[in-house]
Amino acid sequence: MKIQESAENYLETILILSQKNGNVRSIDIANELAFSKPSVSVAMKNLRKAGHILVDEDGYITLTGSGRQIAETIYERHTLLSDWFIQLGVSEKTAREDACRIEHVISAESFSAVKKHVAGQK
Repeated sequence: MKIQESAENYLETILILSQKNGNVRSIDIANELAFSKPSVSVAMKNLRKAGHILVDEDGYITLTGSGRQIAETIYERHTLLSDWFIQLGVSEKTAREDACRIEHVISAESFSAVKKHVAGQK
């Protein structure tokens, strides 16, 4: 299932914040991404409707199975690509920015090939 890049970014951010802080609320996401609270609120409503997140009565956000799968896929792509670019001599800032763009458009087949290639270099 293909979802919008912005939704992938939100899910990835929820994953990272939950690993870092345990609990995640909309305000945490807004602060992390430097987005307005209303924008994040609309995005959370859409992700909830799509079944990718759950929001409890206290406003804490958790990923559902589908949300976690998407978030982990995007995060793996981001981490592997940015680390690989840095190994190739790209500055950390540029490597992370480029990885963030590529992680959303690279096919599963191409990413698998890159992953095999990188693993073979170690």
